[in-house]
Amino acid sequence: MHPDMLQAVTDSLPAARPDDPVGHGSGTVLVGYGAVEELARFAIDPRWTVHVPGHPDEVRRAIRSAVGRGERAFVHLSGDSNAEPHGLADGFELVREGLDGVVLAVGATLDPVLRATAGLDVGVLYAATVRPFDEVGLRTAVLAADHADVVLVEPGPPGLSARHVAETLVHVPHRLLPLGGADGLDEGVIARAVRDFLR
Repeated sequence: MHPDMLQAVTDSLPAARPDDPVGHGSGTVLVGYGAVEELARFAIDPRWTVHVPGHPDEVRRAIRSAVGRGERAFVHLSGDSNAEPHGLADGFELVREGLDGVVLAVGATLDPVLRATAGLDVGVLYAATVRPFDEVGLRTAVLAADHADVVLVEPGPPGLSARHVAETLVHVPHRLLPLGGADGLDEGVIARAVRDFLR
C-alpha cells in the first residue's frame, strides 16, 4: 500500500472518548485495502456511502466527513495514489474538457487515465465517491460532448458502476465501455481501449 494512504487513515479515524467509548453518533466507517469483493458488496447497498479516494488528502476528507455526518461509509484503498488531490468537493470533478466522449476515472485510476488520454479530445471526470452516484455531474459532462461515449475506469470489477451510468443516461442514446481492475489498468491498456472505442 502507498504508505501515505495508510497514514491518512490513521490520522483521520477518531479516538474513542471516555464519555462515548464506542463512538455512538460518530458514524460507521469501514476501510478496505484492495478488497474489490468488499467494494462490490458495499457498492450495491444503498444504505452505504462508498468512497474510493485516490490521494491521502481525499482519504482524510472521506473519513472525517463520514464521521461528522454520522453516516455509514466504506472507504476503499488501493496500493496506488494520484500525484495531486482532486474531488475534494461533493460530486464528480471535471478535470479535463473534451468533445469526443467522457472518461470517468475513479480513485487512483485518474493519473493513468490522464496520461492515457493525453492528446485526445475527451473530457475526464474524476470520482472519489461513487455512492451516491453523481448523476448530474455525469449527465452534464456527457451532454457537453459531441458524442455520448462513456469510458468507465474503476479499480473494482469491470462494470461496477455501469448500471448507474445507464440509469443516468437512460434518455440519452450512448455507448459505454467499462474497464476494471481485472483489465490491468495501466496507461497502455487504457490508451488502447479508449482509442479503439472512440468513434
